[in-house]
Amino acid sequence: MQREARTIEAMIEIYCQDHHGPRARGELCTDCATLLDYAGLRLEKCPFQEHKTTCTKCPVHCYKPDMRERVREVMRYSGPRMVYKHPWLAIMHLLVDSRRDKPMRAVRQRA
Repeated sequence: MQREARTIEAMIEIYCQDHHGPRARGELCTDCATLLDYAGLRLEKCPFQEHKTTCTKCPVHCYKPDMRERVREVMRYSGPRMVYKHPWLAIMHLLVDSRRDKPMRAVRQRA
């Protein structure tokens, strides 16, 4: 989960630097900082935690539709650039996170 949080943070940093102007390393514009906070909160509250797959494979979509679209935009842009700027995170995301099976949804038991 920590690596996944660091990966989304790195992706948002790349996107923000290239779209919203250069800032000090790790400093984000207000919109990107809000997106990062939201993504971090969603990761913390993920019901699957360490058994989590990538969000695209997840049966539970916990992001609000507008935030999901913003994260998709960031990932589409930053994903290819991660190989050059954060190769370890990119490789681990491809090899580990994206290969995990889709988690099973909890079955509700009727009383």
